[in-house]
Amino acid sequence: MTSSNNYTSLTGKKILLGITGSIAAYKSAILTRLLIKSGAEVQIVLSPYAKEFITPLTLSTLSKRPVFSDFSEKETGEWHSHVNLGQWADVFLIAPATTNTMAKCAHGIADNLLTTTYLSAKCPVIFAPAMDLDMFRHPVTQANMNLLRQNGHSILDTNSGELASGLEGEGRMKEPEEIIAFLASFFEKKKSLANKKYLVTAGPTYEKIDPVRYIGNFSSGKMGFAIAEEIAQRGGKVFLTSGPVSLKPYHPNIELTSVTTADEMYQVAIDKFKYCNGAIMAAAVADYKVKNTSSTKIKRTSQNLSIDLVPNKDIAAELGKMKTKDQILCGFALETNDEHANAIKKLKKKNLDFIVLNSLKEKGAGFQYDTNKITILDKNNNITNFELKSKAEVAKDIIDYFDK
Repeated sequence: MTSSNNYTSLTGKKILLGITGSIAAYKSAILTRLLIKSGAEVQIVLSPYAKEFITPLTLSTLSKRPVFSDFSEKETGEWHSHVNLGQWADVFLIAPATTNTMAKCAHGIADNLLTTTYLSAKCPVIFAPAMDLDMFRHPVTQANMNLLRQNGHSILDTNSGELASGLEGEGRMKEPEEIIAFLASFFEKKKSLANKKYLVTAGPTYEKIDPVRYIGNFSSGKMGFAIAEEIAQRGGKVFLTSGPVSLKPYHPNIELTSVTTADEMYQVAIDKFKYCNGAIMAAAVADYKVKNTSSTKIKRTSQNLSIDLVPNKDIAAELGKMKTKDQILCGFALETNDEHANAIKKLKKKNLDFIVLNSLKEKGAGFQYDTNKITILDKNNNITNFELKSKAEVAKDIIDYFDK
């Protein structure tokens, strides 16, 4: 394995290292030493039980900084601000992360300095789990890890092998060298889209029938917002255009324009795309709108009601006409039948570089879910299938596809 001091992307990075009460805490001493050798600054926060496995003196000596575990120093009364700690860091790495600490973070329980700091952190958070096999496999643990992923956090896979209980299986924390390699790759990705701009569309559109009714769909906007956050995390500027949703973007690199109708989304997309390196069209845009909307509420009668619908402008197709050889255009296809054939037809018709296919036949995929299962098809006839994942992880897969 490459030695840690070759990871130049870690030089000068501020790593907040959270250590919890696990036998794997001894590895955190090695991890701290490797981080320091890689040129990173390391500030350590211990959970109360972590001190039963490793001493603050050891970690302070290795990190060259005081180690914090309480809200204040008992002798001097000096306050350890969880807010300042959370704002100081470029990344908050919790390694080892016990099932107890992950449960607290997932549900907002702030009963010690480490979990309170987690809730104050403005930086990306990475968990390196360590626990026994049965605890790792427990449905509650898996649900908590999924919840953390849905909140945009990274959770490292565990290694398999002999555990402290004597059992064999999953649950071993990644080795320090593996964690260092992950962090180096993480920071390289963080700047991979720097100085680039992307248009992302998200959510549904509402097409007005009368002052109180509309035609719409069940899109929550979660997929588009996750894609916008992932691009921003990698240094890109995002013009996020969304229909009516309850979501708000977090990253300062995201500029949100809220729209209601397909015509409004069309106009924003046309205006913004010419300044962008690419666009990802994740919105569920209504294909039709009402030809003649009523200015007053349509009253119920005993007669049938007919509404004439006319096609909306095809935003992706229009951007496909505008697209230059230096721009990337990605579309989405949500299908109920003949999935691949319909997606390929859409890919070619709209001059897309690749298309993300969802199927409503897949459990946990599509509208409203926090998870998704996708297939990516590109203009070179490549087909890549992905497993069911949280939408935050799906966003990473999508951006990885063109950010190579």
